[in-house]
Amino acid sequence: MFGKLAADALGLSDIGSVIAPADYDKVDADDYVMHEDQEKIYFLIKSKSDEYCFTNKALVHLDGTSAASKKRMLRRYTYGTHPVSNVMLETAGTIDMDVEIKFRLGSKDFSIDVHKKHIEQVKDLYKALFRISEMMYENEMALGHAKASVEVASTTLGRGQAGQQPIVEAFKELNQAAFSWLAGAQQKYWVKDFGTVFERYIKL
Repeated sequence: MFGKLAADALGLSDIGSVIAPADYDKVDADDYVMHEDQEKIYFLIKSKSDEYCFTNKALVHLDGTSAASKKRMLRRYTYGTHPVSNVMLETAGTIDMDVEIKFRLGSKDFSIDVHKKHIEQVKDLYKALFRISEMMYENEMALGHAKASVEVASTTLGRGQAGQQPIVEAFKELNQAAFSWLAGAQQKYWVKDFGTVFERYIKL
């Protein structure tokens, strides 16, 4: 009992290590990365029971119930449907053996303990995730403004053209124009691949 309490106090219970790119093919998470669709691993943390694989498109999490069990639950959190937010980094205290990176993907909160010898690499991951969270917020705001602009334009043009052509034809033209414009805006602001961000900040 004392040993377990001491391990928890020192952060030794399940501390992760940062895996070097040369060893990505030796971990289980690599088998679930969609290499066929140009998905690429940019950062990988492995502990006794879990693997956290950050790709350009998603977090692939192999969730182990305990270090003693071989059972794993595979969960995939794509950035396009699970926005990144609340990114934080907790550095090690005097007796701590680990640092902790925290973030949210959609409604799921993560808190990953990593050995403090990897602090410089974890700082790079923090920068990448924080920048991704900023971009997602900025893009969400921009897409919201785009939608509002289309609604205002459609309403204004609709009033102006109501007396010039049949209402059904006017509505059809406005609807097609708005759909095409919004589709372009959504493609621009709904980013699903953040490879360029990871490449900018991750230096393994």
